[in-house]
Amino acid sequence: MTAVAEAPRQKRRRTPISEAGTGEKVVRYVLLVFVLVITVGPFLWELSTSLKGAGEDIYTTNPQLIPHQPTLSNYAHVAQSIPVWRYIGNSLIVAALTVAGNVIFATLAGYAIARLRFGGRRIVLGLFLATLVLPGEVTIISQFVTVRDLGFADSLLGVALPGMVAALNVLLLYNAFRMLPGDIDQAAIVDGANVWQRLTRVSLPAVRGTLAVVAIFAFIQAWDDFLWPLLVITTPGKYTLTVGLQYLSGTFVSDKRMIAAGTMIAFIPIAVIFSVLQRYFFKGVEEGGVKG
Repeated sequence: MTAVAEAPRQKRRRTPISEAGTGEKVVRYVLLVFVLVITVGPFLWELSTSLKGAGEDIYTTNPQLIPHQPTLSNYAHVAQSIPVWRYIGNSLIVAALTVAGNVIFATLAGYAIARLRFGGRRIVLGLFLATLVLPGEVTIISQFVTVRDLGFADSLLGVALPGMVAALNVLLLYNAFRMLPGDIDQAAIVDGANVWQRLTRVSLPAVRGTLAVVAIFAFIQAWDDFLWPLLVITTPGKYTLTVGLQYLSGTFVSDKRMIAAGTMIAFIPIAVIFSVLQRYFFKGVEEGGVKG
């Protein structure tokens, strides 16, 4: 009786969109288009504005998405006005340090909490959960004092250091490792594998999707951060891209085309990283067990 009752329920959950009714399809597509407009629309408008020439009126009452006189001169003017390539290089260094730190240290912490047994394990997990409640602004002063006392003020390492282990990334990897069957560890122990071998050869290959999610989150957080680099860096030549682009708002406050071009310069690396890792990202979102 239970099996008979569960069968229709499972069938309803797995009904594909091709078998949905006409009204349901219309609602789904309307919602998808709405989400697409509010998420992708602003980026398309910024891209359009950055490609419009000086002869086009961007304040017209009838705005056009497709430029009539497309040009890349706005990007060239941005590169001539500020050392954008130096800022991009600084941001890439900070992002690389942040991604590497999260991939390495969050993996070790997540694995230790999920797969190893030691005293105070639940307390450590609770502390990581508690840090998610606090906004970053609450601890930013203590972070700055710590970085300054370590001698990393006005350095790119000082910018990257606080973000090299994010509590959210530790919890993501903890959940991924926790969902792996315990039998695989027992089998590895029988074969003589130590903790490091169980991590690198057994557990880590099974959570590659979650690692991609962690890498993407860490890169976006490091690339988009503005307040922390602004506090730590005092030498203009060490500015990250988000801080350096603020010069455009002061120099070309009346020319929104260059501001839009600078915004797209900051957005393109994120789009490239996500497009490269997207299949691993979506795999990591639904990852939670060993497939075999």
